[in-house]
Amino acid sequence: MAETAPKMPPLWVVKTRAPFLTASIVPILLGTLIAWARTETLYAGYFLLTMIAGVCLQAGVNMTNDYFDHTWGSDEVNQEFAAPFTGGSRLIQMGIVSPKTILWQGLAFFVVGGLIGLFLTVTRGPAVLWLGLFGALTGYFYTAPPLRLVATGVGELFIALDFGVLMVLGAYYTQATRLSTEAAIASLPVALLIAAVLYINEFQDMRADQAVGKNQIVVRLGRRRAAIGYGLLMIATYSSLILGVILAGVSPFALLGLLTVPLAWQAFRVAMAHYDDLPRLVPANAATIKNHLFTGLLMSLGYFIQLLAG
Repeated sequence: MAETAPKMPPLWVVKTRAPFLTASIVPILLGTLIAWARTETLYAGYFLLTMIAGVCLQAGVNMTNDYFDHTWGSDEVNQEFAAPFTGGSRLIQMGIVSPKTILWQGLAFFVVGGLIGLFLTVTRGPAVLWLGLFGALTGYFYTAPPLRLVATGVGELFIALDFGVLMVLGAYYTQATRLSTEAAIASLPVALLIAAVLYINEFQDMRADQAVGKNQIVVRLGRRRAAIGYGLLMIATYSSLILGVILAGVSPFALLGLLTVPLAWQAFRVAMAHYDDLPRLVPANAATIKNHLFTGLLMSLGYFIQLLAG
């Protein structure tokens, strides 16, 4: 019998890159749990709206970035991508979705997220507007002209802010109607890990990005030095968690996030051993995504335990 091709997931799953929407789900959950633990009040409706808005923002970023990477030409020349982690959704390159369709659908997600953000601004306070506006603009201009932040070498910083600090703070604010230094500090491990997800995925994209002038950090450093940089990112992640507990009032139960240290060590070893052997680097891509997910969930669990402890 002839082999059958693997069944493709539903188109909307591929378009939005749904398996990776944990990048917004995790920080919003963490910010909400911090607020719940500290105020002993949970507004489930506002939590749900914040989550929908955050997921829409990320889906919009994913889809518009697909479009602008296409216009830039980086996805077209990329022969070393590691699906599904790098190289975009590939829907445009496979001729399944037109570039204009993915652009307008991505913008529609921004609109939905923006409308929810306006409602939360009216009902919860003005900080929602400024946090959301900054996140939406920097997410969109990550690959969109004229800014194309990824080419400046600081794109990863803005993604860390958007899908780390701002989302944790925004989720906290929609619950407590005030900002929180504790929430900002507690967001740093999640922020650094989402930057690490982007960073490790740039290894496979390096040559294609370099060819079109997309001078992200791995292009600037080269893969060997970038692999060392990945290790420094992991050190910064866990150091920020420990120091946050010692110096900034982060719940000691959040130290549950340290349980992912072995996963980080495993990913770093793979990165150092296979930074130029791209197929064998893929376990590091996968482990970094798991690390972000599990660290954020464990920290959230820590704050739930803090709530129960009183």
